[in-house]
Amino acid sequence: MAEATTADGAAGLPAAARRVAAALEAAGHPAVIRIFPDSTRSAAEAAAAVGCRTEEIVKSLIFRRSSDDAAVLVLIGGADRVDTAKLALVVGSKTGRADADFVRRTTGYAIGGVPPLGHATAAVVVMDEGLMALSTAWAAAGTPHAVFETTPADLARITGAVIAAVAATPAA
Repeated sequence: MAEATTADGAAGLPAAARRVAAALEAAGHPAVIRIFPDSTRSAAEAAAAVGCRTEEIVKSLIFRRSSDDAAVLVLIGGADRVDTAKLALVVGSKTGRADADFVRRTTGYAIGGVPPLGHATAAVVVMDEGLMALSTAWAAAGTPHAVFETTPADLARITGAVIAAVAATPAA
């Protein structure tokens, strides 16, 4: 595993991770971006690489708001799924899952490495309230091999997220 800090080692990171490092630094977040040889594309892969629970991985999921075609970024725990009806209430319109082209165009990143900040265009950001129960969380840092550690409170602050209950209720 290679590590680089946003303050002194970002030059050694892949270009996409450098953009995340710059966004973290601009937001005043002193995160260390970790690069892994194995994929961190899925929540399970990221948890295995980091050595944490899947619940501690933050998924950055892009939806497309029907009313205006805006990008909606949902930050949710690695073991959770988004309830699109709940999300529609929060963002004021139905949403649909974005395709890979829309994700890359609006975020500047490929699916599997989409970070919670540093996107090409502004998005509506919604963070599931379930993340707030965690003491620490890990989010993608621009590539399917890069993550950074944060707290849910810091994540909400640096992304400007609206905190709401958008996770699907587990089946009984």
